[in-house]
Amino acid sequence: MELKVLNIKGAETGEVVTLNDEIFAVEVSEHAMYLDVKAILANRRQGTHKAKTRAEVRGGGKKPFRQKGTGNARQGSTRSGLMVGGGTIFGPQPRTYEQKVNRKVKQLARRSALSAKAAAGQIVVIEDFSFEAIKTRPVADMLKNLGLAEKKTLLLMPFHDAVVSTSGRNIEKLNVMVAEQASTYDILNSQAVLFQKAALQKIEETLG
Repeated sequence: MELKVLNIKGAETGEVVTLNDEIFAVEVSEHAMYLDVKAILANRRQGTHKAKTRAEVRGGGKKPFRQKGTGNARQGSTRSGLMVGGGTIFGPQPRTYEQKVNRKVKQLARRSALSAKAAAGQIVVIEDFSFEAIKTRPVADMLKNLGLAEKKTLLLMPFHDAVVSTSGRNIEKLNVMVAEQASTYDILNSQAVLFQKAALQKIEETLG
């Protein structure tokens, strides 16, 4: 697949790039994408939830009422999980939600995500650019010129550029990342993937 390279004003530069078929035209594996996205979202969970058991709540040293003759079920502590103010039975405890995915599956998932975006016409290539100062307006104008102002856009750069990253930080629908760090979830969670030209080479080195 060939794509025309645009500039920040949305005009064609005359250059054409050819997308690597091994990355942007593979058979889409929905199962691989599902496994990778599920693991990514699971690994973001802190797992710090905690409910106190009857051993951890305060009180309960005295037997609430005598064993027999009251007509009630016998109780040995006011901190039983059956009593008001008691501990929680089988409540949540700190745990890890970490899930592991094989490297080949993760690569297949990323290739599938990029191929799906390419097939849907949601990949745009722009010439390499940077800005002299940190300002939101140039980035917002660039997205408007490219017709991406209203779309959730993932901008992929060949390397970290603090000026561009900080300039785009206040734009709600824009996510700026280094190309090789973009996950399957980041790609699928966008309506358009905007590549700097040099970022395509980084993707080919990572997934090729």
